[in-house]
Amino acid sequence: MKTLFAALILSLCVSAQASVLVGLVDIQKIITTIKEGKGVQTKLEKAFNDKKVLLKKDEDKIKKAQDDYKKQSMVLAEAARMNKEREIQEQMMKLQSKTMEFQKEIQKMEQDFKKPILEKLRPIIDEVSKANAVAMTFELSAAPIIYAEAKKDLTEEVIKAYDKKHPGK
Repeated sequence: MKTLFAALILSLCVSAQASVLVGLVDIQKIITTIKEGKGVQTKLEKAFNDKKVLLKKDEDKIKKAQDDYKKQSMVLAEAARMNKEREIQEQMMKLQSKTMEFQKEIQKMEQDFKKPILEKLRPIIDEVSKANAVAMTFELSAAPIIYAEAKKDLTEEVIKAYDKKHPGK
């Protein structure tokens, strides 16, 4: 009986010391590398550039108003000068507001475009993790692993598996 108990204790100690393989994935790299993700990136860049053109027009109007003000400021009456300054200030505030609004729109678009990819990505990460016999898989940016005795980066395998399963556009 003592021999059986000793063998059981010994086997528990050996299995407790076996290293745990940790899987790592870089979700951002996956999204920007997969074919479907590149399509999303192209759409976002186009939307960003369209917004940038609109903002540039407003910036140019403000710059012109500032230049005109500088030229006229010496000959304008105090009330007219104050009025022009206020108008320019209001234009700048509207531009800042529009810029923040556009940033929110682009962020929402990004979330909306990436959500279906992330939903399709989760089971693929599970499959690749199981195929590589990892005990757990972490996203690099969300939970960076500083040290693990045994770790494996699964990012490239996940990219290949995703593109194979979802050829994208």
